[in-house]
Amino acid sequence: MSDDGDAALRWRQVGDEVVFECPGFDVQRDDVRLPGGAEAEYHHVVEPHAVVVLPFSPEGDVVTIAEWRQAVGRVNHGLPAGSMEGEESVEVAARRELREETGHEAESVRVVGAVEPANGVSDAVHHHVVARGCTPTASQDLDHNESIRVEMRDYDDLLAAAVDGELRDGRAVTALLRHELTEQ
Repeated sequence: MSDDGDAALRWRQVGDEVVFECPGFDVQRDDVRLPGGAEAEYHHVVEPHAVVVLPFSPEGDVVTIAEWRQAVGRVNHGLPAGSMEGEESVEVAARRELREETGHEAESVRVVGAVEPANGVSDAVHHHVVARGCTPTASQDLDHNESIRVEMRDYDDLLAAAVDGELRDGRAVTALLRHELTEQ
């Protein structure tokens, strides 16, 4: 994609203020000058980069999680994922999240890309990682506000669940589809 002409679309930020803070994200107000010269306020969510791990067992099954999600009021089926901490690399964060949420360790991890899942309302960046040779080595080490069950799923069944709408977690669906489009 070309940046030709993008300068004419650019908003100029002239100020900002964090208007709400909570664990995991902030809400920020930006004071902006639009391309035509008008000034406006724009509110968005500010959050740390995150990893989404597509972990394969040595047999080729996928290590998935079932987790309560309060925002939608139900158990969500998805992939291990979480915020990066400090200056850690994507690979280190992926290994940590896999271990904490599932108790599994990976023989190898490979970063396959990143997406901005909701860049109209958030600065979130999700880094997709494929982990291979994942085996259980320890107990889960969950945060105080996590309720997670580990489940093994056949890859083709998980892909079918993404297609038919059973798998609704956007992070998981995006990671699966990226893998399907680039690795298969």
